[in-house]
Amino acid sequence: MGTHHPHSFDERFEFAGKAKTFSLVAIVIGVLGIVYGFAIDTHDHHAVRTFSNLLLMSYYFVGVCVAGVFFLAYQYMAQAGWSVGLLRIPQAFARVLGVGVVLLLIVVGAGLFLTHKESHEGHEVMAPYLYSHWATDGLTTEGSPIYDAIIAGKSAFLNKPFFYGSLAVMLLLYTWFGKLLVDYSNSEDSLGGMLNYNKSFKMSAIFLVIFGFTFPIYSFGTIMSLEAHWFSTMFGWYNLAAAHVTGLAAIALTLSILKENGYFSWVNENHMHDLGKLIFGFSIFWTYVWFAQFFLTWYANMPEESVYFYKRWEPEYKWWFWLNIVLNFCAPLFLLMKNDNKRSFTRMKIVAIVIIIGHWLDYYLMIMPGTMEQHREFGLTEVTTFVGFVGLFSFVMLSALSKFESLVPKKHPFLEESLHHHI
Repeated sequence: MGTHHPHSFDERFEFAGKAKTFSLVAIVIGVLGIVYGFAIDTHDHHAVRTFSNLLLMSYYFVGVCVAGVFFLAYQYMAQAGWSVGLLRIPQAFARVLGVGVVLLLIVVGAGLFLTHKESHEGHEVMAPYLYSHWATDGLTTEGSPIYDAIIAGKSAFLNKPFFYGSLAVMLLLYTWFGKLLVDYSNSEDSLGGMLNYNKSFKMSAIFLVIFGFTFPIYSFGTIMSLEAHWFSTMFGWYNLAAAHVTGLAAIALTLSILKENGYFSWVNENHMHDLGKLIFGFSIFWTYVWFAQFFLTWYANMPEESVYFYKRWEPEYKWWFWLNIVLNFCAPLFLLMKNDNKRSFTRMKIVAIVIIIGHWLDYYLMIMPGTMEQHREFGLTEVTTFVGFVGLFSFVMLSALSKFESLVPKKHPFLEESLHHHI
């Protein structure tokens, strides 16, 4: 990384040096951790744990990338000018969404179709490593010793072909829209004019409608169905809030680090202030949905609903449960309440790191109590898988960023507004 002259719109990002080395080392650590989980310790519960961590991190990867597409789309729809100078970062997220999609489909497919021996209500069955609550053979077959009427009632949605097929279609749609928005921006740099901006506006409108209706279904299937007896109509918006605020934090962190290394000279504390306001606001929204989902379930005193939270109040998870609120609500609330904090690149970088770790914990609490009902552990597998995926995301995202001809969309119609943004 090098220092460039201020406002040189022809500058390109060079992905080399420590950034590349650290990301490759992190990938190696992750691979070794996954190999340990699958090959060195052959107990089935360790394989389930490794699959669960892979699901967590591939879902997280996709969430951050799709948040980049979401950010681009609502910036176009709002005809926002302030963000133009930093759009290359969410565009880089959109460019690598396909990598996350492939990983998630591989993890879900392997976890769904590979099986192991498991005890189910006193019967030994061959259950998948993931989604055993609904995808184990016999659960929907009348007369089977493990027949489950509740799961049978949900089988129109929770069956392997529909589940996996619909997941693939939704993810490929998100990837396609992200690619379109990036391609239009690159064409705009070459051709100028309003043609590509108008295309971006139109496709953003279509994407937001599709995304709004399908993202809850995507999260219902991928994560909520891990505990298929339980459901929450708020779960989709809870996951959307988590993905969005994590994506915003990743944008802020990337921007802060690149700014420290001499890039994005046209981005200033006013742009960071607006990013900070979005992170602050959507952290509050995440907390609102979290509280509503938790409090209403408890207040209604419905055993079939409250069992979800009962699991997360058992000794292995209870302190994680409260730490989740501290990291994802209290930290953004108190650290970003002052305007001066939102305008500081250093403080925003700290908040972004807290949120990225905090929402990893958020996903951990969504997944692990449902998949690891016995042999609950936390240790090397969780840490190395997280480190590996952080390295992978950094490597592919920064590689994608380095392929842009310029770090600013030079012929975006609102570029001047971004350059003179002041609040």
